[in-house]
Amino acid sequence: MSQAYDPSQDGAKMSYAKDMSYGDYLHMDALLATHHPQSDAHDEMLFIIQHQTSELWMRLVLHELRAARNLLLAGGDFRPAFKMLTRVARIFDQLNSAWDVLRTMTPSDYTTFRNALGNSSGFQSHQYRLIEYMLGNRNTAMMKVHEHRPELHAMLAAELEQPSLYHVALRALAAKTGASFAPEVYRMDNPHNADAAVQAAWRQIYEDPAKYWDLYELGEKLVDLEDYFRRWRFNHVTTVERVIGFKRGTGGTSGVQYLRRMLEVELFPELWHLRGDL
Repeated sequence: MSQAYDPSQDGAKMSYAKDMSYGDYLHMDALLATHHPQSDAHDEMLFIIQHQTSELWMRLVLHELRAARNLLLAGGDFRPAFKMLTRVARIFDQLNSAWDVLRTMTPSDYTTFRNALGNSSGFQSHQYRLIEYMLGNRNTAMMKVHEHRPELHAMLAAELEQPSLYHVALRALAAKTGASFAPEVYRMDNPHNADAAVQAAWRQIYEDPAKYWDLYELGEKLVDLEDYFRRWRFNHVTTVERVIGFKRGTGGTSGVQYLRRMLEVELFPELWHLRGDL
């Protein structure tokens, strides 16, 4: 009979009494101690881990978006920023797949612990709000949700003082094409609205990709990111409708109706609208 494989025979380190281990590096004790169900319902653990892992992925999204924005602001070689934007799109693809796991929870399952949530809701995620603000959907009415946490409110307010990722892209677009955009295009305290001059400048890029390849690729990276972001929003709506129907959300929103309204938001509208002009 064959003996069980012993990794130490191949040189694997087996003792970590004095060295950093995998669990030490990832702070696994602290991480795995963060799940605190408020009920005895079996599916509440799924609900908690679904949302906690989503927040971890969103933390990485913010890390990548900040770095990409800084690279675009610096000018020069845009390619490292392209890699980061591609990564953000793939993170949203990962988040899309997570809805498939949550959809294994039936309406009957959810009702066993929904009351334990109180008024807590994903609507209150400050990281999600930061992502929207960084991408350009700057609805300042949403700031009120975070007034009870001054440090989070200040974080969002600080982001509103920074140009969004799309603002930075538009500055590069104007510089390369010689276009001039109205000051309203660069307003940092309002959602971005489609602008004819911006669309005309992007059309110039798409009509001659070889001449403006870096901006052409930037445009497509932004479209790719928004494409996956939209899919994530759509899957959110579908999952909520499948689990609670048209009930109001725990945070007081209209639930599915509110989420459907969010599907109408366009982050980079000119990049989508110009396709009908080419």
